[in-house]
Amino acid sequence: MNKTIKISHKEKDAHKKTAEVIKNGGVAVVPTETVYGFAADAFNVEAQKKIYKIKGRSFKKPLIAMTPDIEAVRILVDIPEKALKIAKIFWPGQLTLIFPTTPIGKIMSGGRDDIGVRIPDNEFMLKLLKEIGTPVMTTSVNASSKKSAKTFAETLEFDGIADILVDGGACRFSFESTVIDMVKFPYIIIRKGCLDTNEILKYI
Repeated sequence: MNKTIKISHKEKDAHKKTAEVIKNGGVAVVPTETVYGFAADAFNVEAQKKIYKIKGRSFKKPLIAMTPDIEAVRILVDIPEKALKIAKIFWPGQLTLIFPTTPIGKIMSGGRDDIGVRIPDNEFMLKLLKEIGTPVMTTSVNASSKKSAKTFAETLEFDGIADILVDGGACRFSFESTVIDMVKFPYIIIRKGCLDTNEILKYI
């Protein structure tokens, strides 16, 4: 069993300590406004493999990239003009958008033609992403097919497995992000989440 660091998001420099773990190839459990997530360096394949192993997740199911701003997103994916309008309205927020990958995005995602990206609306996560300086690959904290962790207590199942657990209290929305495939028009709703798709459709 690994020695897992447990830290509060309120602790001084918590984002810096978490960033150091991720930069060194570790897997972090982090709070977001939707549900808790596993996070690993987007350019570290071995770290991403750890997430799949921890969850018992199929490698066919891609992870989601998180960045602190749209400029960083555009390094990874090509955003059509109409979709950029949606992104600017709903990011940061509870919306994951799937776009075609750029050459850098292909490297990061293991050669995938598309990838889901999100800018979270969570102060700790935004500070963490800015501190790391590169995107992270994420997925919900849970064993595959089980319910996602919405409180810190529910993440303790992975104490001794993940490298660091960040206590952010109860998630604000406690429900997964809405996922829309915007690779081509018409766009496809992949997952209905805590962001009302009717609100998004007003702008499409």
